[in-house]
Amino acid sequence: MQRIAILSVNHQLAPVEVREKVAFASGELNNALAQFNQTKGVEACAILSTCNRTEVYAVINTDNAQEILSDYLSNTHNIDRSEINPYLSYFEGDHAVEHICHVATGLDSLVLGEPQILGQLKDAYHAAKEANTLNKLLEKLFQHAFSTAKKVRTDTGIGSSPVSVAYCAVKLSEKIFADLAEQTVMLIGAGEMIELCAQHLNQKGVNNMIVANRTVENAEKIALLYGATAISLKQFSNLIHEADIIISSTAASVPIIGKGLIETALKLRKHKPIFMLDIAIPRDIEPEVAQLDDVFLYTIDDLQQVVNENIDSRQREKTLAEEIIVGQNKKFDDWLATLPNEQIVQAYRQNAYQIKELAVEAALKKLKNGGDSAAIISQLADQLTNKLLHAPFGNIKQASTEQLNQCEGCVPKNKAKKS
Repeated sequence: MQRIAILSVNHQLAPVEVREKVAFASGELNNALAQFNQTKGVEACAILSTCNRTEVYAVINTDNAQEILSDYLSNTHNIDRSEINPYLSYFEGDHAVEHICHVATGLDSLVLGEPQILGQLKDAYHAAKEANTLNKLLEKLFQHAFSTAKKVRTDTGIGSSPVSVAYCAVKLSEKIFADLAEQTVMLIGAGEMIELCAQHLNQKGVNNMIVANRTVENAEKIALLYGATAISLKQFSNLIHEADIIISSTAASVPIIGKGLIETALKLRKHKPIFMLDIAIPRDIEPEVAQLDDVFLYTIDDLQQVVNENIDSRQREKTLAEEIIVGQNKKFDDWLATLPNEQIVQAYRQNAYQIKELAVEAALKKLKNGGDSAAIISQLADQLTNKLLHAPFGNIKQASTEQLNQCEGCVPKNKAKKS
């Protein structure tokens, strides 16, 4: 029996160092899909790979779907299963349909309701279509997810207001600088918040980013994803004057940026303004820095009210979105329930054509041997009628009255023309 299965490694469980291990480069996707589709038990497949998630979608015809998908992911990336097992999320059947709809609508994103993921999901669909690894069921699943996302976007305000601190931070910086793409940004820290800031800034076209962290290897992991430069905290004081925007979120117990450091930086910058956002608790930036001219210093408290308002608003919209998903999935379930009927019809049609071909072949032989054409045609018609009606008559004899009533009108009535 065909079953829809999804295996996900995403931001909810997996840190960036795990997600990067299972990511698929765009240039590798076609070969990866071909290999995936040839895996025993896999009838159709697709792969979604972004900075926040790697997901494999499949139609499986065996009972060990989770094991098949997990083995594929680990083998493809040469990773021991034990390394990724704690970070795997598996969905099957109705849960899989619900999950892809949550992904498509942004309900499963770091930024609730963010729209980028829908475009990424469509890219994954087109890649699978190009690689010829979709079947009717998986094709229908993706189309269902897209139409559900469109309805959620149309009927709710899920994407109308920002909800994360990182997103608000980037929006706030736009009020200071008209064009973020022209600015140099220094991100201090290497946690989830800094990674999300890097993602938003990258989407805004910022190409000049510096990621500073105590452990430079962790900074490099984020820097590699967004084309940034990674440095250690020991180096950042020598480069801080280059930054137009500074966003800091470390786990330091005392401030790492003092008033004197910024005074020196401003002199080197010839007092060109600096936007500074401290989203760390305890704070990373001394409050006295705010006393300096040409410095716009904000803390998480300055954003919290905006974030809370947007969370309340978006949570209400999330409830509406989930209700829409439930309704849309009911339609998908109804379609799914008819799928066996379609398969029966296809099998019956195929069998009917085989009967026709054999009967016609026998009739043609008789005609070639000089038989009576009228008698042969009449015999052919009787033979086809009897063979095609044999199975339906058998089913009718075994059917109950209720089943027969449901089929009322199935047989077309013969409308004879009046002479």
